[in-house]
Amino acid sequence: MGDRYITPGGLARIRAEYDELFGIERRKIVEIVSWAASLGDRSENADYLYGKKRLREIDRRLSHLSRIMKGAKVVDPAKQEARDQVRFGATVELADEDDNRRSLTIVGDDETDASAGRIGWSAPIARALVGARVGDERIVRLPNGEKSYEVVEIRYPD
Repeated sequence: MGDRYITPGGLARIRAEYDELFGIERRKIVEIVSWAASLGDRSENADYLYGKKRLREIDRRLSHLSRIMKGAKVVDPAKQEARDQVRFGATVELADEDDNRRSLTIVGDDETDASAGRIGWSAPIARALVGARVGDERIVRLPNGEKSYEVVEIRYPD
């Protein structure tokens, strides 16, 4: 899985974060740093020291986001033709042995957000589900042991 797949929505979120950091936040910090620098002694100047540290953090994040955008291969789940199988971009409803339901969407590794149910393409549960159809059972190896899930529903965006 050498390709760095990403959904169009994931790429848009990354681009928006980049634009916000580069166009707004970085500019504000640069102003604070130059204002603080004009005050003289920089060794005791909290605004200056914090500003320089924050600039380094922003620049690292911008560099990271830029690498993601350059290497990303956008795959639109709405164009998926094999909609009866779990593929990249699918939203899958699962039921465990106790019929606890869980819904997750398989996305690029750079756009994962477990709290929003977005699971990275290379995560164990995603790898176990790829290719499954409704009614199929999959066993996922988790840190605390194996867990069995049944695929209840597969959806793709329209």
